[in-house]
Amino acid sequence: MKAAVITFPGSNCDRDLAVAFEKAGFQVARVWHKDTALPEGTDVVGVPGGFSYGDYLRCGAIAAQSPISAAVKAHADRGGYVLGICNGFQVLTEMRLLPGVLMRNAGLKFICKPVGMRVATTASAFTQGYKAGQEISIPVAHHDGNYTIDDAGLKELQDGDRIAFTYTANPNGSMGDIAGVLSANRRVLGLMPHPERAAEGLHGSTDGAAMFTGLMGGLALA
Repeated sequence: MKAAVITFPGSNCDRDLAVAFEKAGFQVARVWHKDTALPEGTDVVGVPGGFSYGDYLRCGAIAAQSPISAAVKAHADRGGYVLGICNGFQVLTEMRLLPGVLMRNAGLKFICKPVGMRVATTASAFTQGYKAGQEISIPVAHHDGNYTIDDAGLKELQDGDRIAFTYTANPNGSMGDIAGVLSANRRVLGLMPHPERAAEGLHGSTDGAAMFTGLMGGLALA
C-alpha cells in the first residue's frame, strides 16, 4: 500500500506522519505543496499538522488553494482515502472534503497535552483497529480546534454514524465533544488529536498505532 504525505510551508508533523505510516507497512512518498500530482498508485494521502502558510487568513485556508490540493481533492473524489490531522483537518474543511469549521479554542489558549478520546464508530478503515467505545489517550496541540457545525449538519453526522472520535473531557469547546469526523463515503477522516505522536513506545503511548495498522489492513482487503 502506498501513502503520500503532503508538506506545506509551516508543516511540522509531516515527518512524524510519514514514520507512522512506514511503521504500519506503507510505502511512503513525500509530496511538496507546489507539486501538481500525487505519485502514481497512491492509496492514502496524509495531510499533516503544523501551521501551513503561517495560518494566515484562516488556519488551512491558503493550503487548501495550493497546487497539490487540487490533486488531493481529485483523489478523494475518486474514492481515495485521505487522513487530515490537526492543521490537516482544518485544510480538509477548507477544501470542503469534510463539513464544519475549526474555530478558536473556547478558552482562547493554545492546548498541548494528552487528552482522552473515545472511539465513536469502528465502521471505517481508519477506526476498525479499535473497539467501539474504546477510550484512548492521544496528544493534542492546537489553538483552533473548536469543531463547529450547524444543527442540521450535526444531526447529519450523527444519523450517518460519521463522528469518528469524541473527547472524554472536551478541551476546546467542540460541538458534541467531536474530535474527528468522516466523509459521507467514510474514506476521508479529519481529527484534531495527533495519533502519529502516540504510535510507538518511546512516545509514552501506542494508542494511535491502531489507526495506521487498521488502515493498512483495511486497504489490503479493499
